Amino acid sequence: MSNVLNISEKDILYYIKLSCQMPGVLDAIATRKILLDEASKAGFKLEADEIQQAADSLRLSNQLLKAEDTWEWLEKHHLSLDEFEELAQTNLLSTKLAEHLFADKVEPAFYQNQLQYAGVVTYEVILDDEDLALELFYSLQEGEITFPEIARQYIQNPEIRRAGGYQGIRQREDFRPEIAATVFAANPPQILKPIITPKGVHLIWVEEIIKPELNEQLRIQILGDLFGAWLKQQIEQFEIVMQSDFNGNSHKEINQFKSSHVVTSS
Repeated sequence: MSNVLNISEKDILYYIKLSCQMPGVLDAIATRKILLDEASKAGFKLEADEIQQAADSLRLSNQLLKAEDTWEWLEKHHLSLDEFEELAQTNLLSTKLAEHLFADKVEPAFYQNQLQYAGVVTYEVILDDEDLALELFYSLQEGEITFPEIARQYIQNPEIRRAGGYQGIRQREDFRPEIAATVFAANPPQILKPIITPKGVHLIWVEEIIKPELNEQLRIQILGDLFGAWLKQQIEQFEIVMQSDFNGNSHKEINQFKSSHVVTSS
């Protein structure tokens, strides 16, 4: 028989405090309370098929493809089936509230911040020697060498070297500010003059700048950004006071919404 180590709720709370995770936990709890309160004010009612779909999405996102997978996941996370359903309902209410508050603000936000959502295809080599980087830059301009040749010679990482220094499609936020300004001002295809950062001397080939399109993926991203910023503003309006209460009453507020039993597999 294996030994048993008992861990109490007080142990868990004390560990969260000692590991300096309390601010993040309190913010997450406050966020959930604000979300449920605003959803209640909006008068949302959840239908059984919506809850089932939200539960299916939750299982899929956690790769719970079989009923056994779900039960094992619930046990691992110390969740009951009712709590799993509560989690699915909370996710659903979050989605509904985001749509309710910001669905008509996505398009204006997109057009106001198009530069932020533009993509760029780049190839990059990072060198230690500025003089070498300048020499290679001028050699590229004169056609004496190609960027793939530079990548094969100076990139240490074998995966990136084999890809010729390809960095994929990146957005402005993926770059350091001093690099982003130059990259997105380029006239592709163009080799940029070496840029010095604390990481080294960057030799960058800009292949293409991709103009953003408001597709469904980007719409969801913008909606999430707007909703996240709004939630942060709401939290900042409150002074969060922690009370020691482990009576199990903190999970009742979800019951104001219509609930339906959710099965563990489709």
